[in-house]
Amino acid sequence: MIIEQFVLTPFQQNTRVVACEETGKAICIDPGEASTEVADFINSSGFELSAIFLTHGHLDHIGGSRFMHENFPKAEILAHKDEEDLYYSLPRQPLMMGIPLYQLSALGFDYEDPPLITKNVAHGEILEIGNLKFEVRHCPGHTPGHIILVEENERAVFTGDCLFSGSIGRTDLPGGDYEQLIASINENILSLGDDFTAYCGHGPETNIGREKAANPFLTGSYQIGRGKFV
Repeated sequence: MIIEQFVLTPFQQNTRVVACEETGKAICIDPGEASTEVADFINSSGFELSAIFLTHGHLDHIGGSRFMHENFPKAEILAHKDEEDLYYSLPRQPLMMGIPLYQLSALGFDYEDPPLITKNVAHGEILEIGNLKFEVRHCPGHTPGHIILVEENERAVFTGDCLFSGSIGRTDLPGGDYEQLIASINENILSLGDDFTAYCGHGPETNIGREKAANPFLTGSYQIGRGKFV
């Protein structure tokens, strides 16, 4: 499995191209913004982009969906059905987050409507990208329709904004739910083997064993509402 990471947007979001080494078929996970670097890498590598996979609908994960669709029109756009409202609200999201209208262009947040989602994927569905088999897992809490990808044979999980190295996704935005997120992480991510590498939506990669042992949100050393470690 080939994984190429691109850190994009003012939010330092991780966009990834993941490809099957044997067949050259690839998937783009969370195109954060229009990026010729991402498109050039796919083309120069000779990859065939089969799908654009959206873990969730926040602007820093979908801002490049139109650009990718225009450059790779045969690639399916995949998302969970519970994420459609957030996804299609992309042009309004910066304003909803309190970003002033006059700053949108300078920050790259003056979005057009995103392209239509071509397929809703559900929990337990298997996406075959060449010889790679990705299991979709529904992990609500950060957003209602957040999904992750698990590649069992490669011992890899792409966690989006559910789990970070030493932290978890925020739950104070509309649709967020702290207890639901913790339950999703316990059930769908920590249940994987300790040797699984977690490729996170922001920041460095980590592994499941490390997060079980040291992530304060998962060990019980941080209590929501108290605002401190205990």
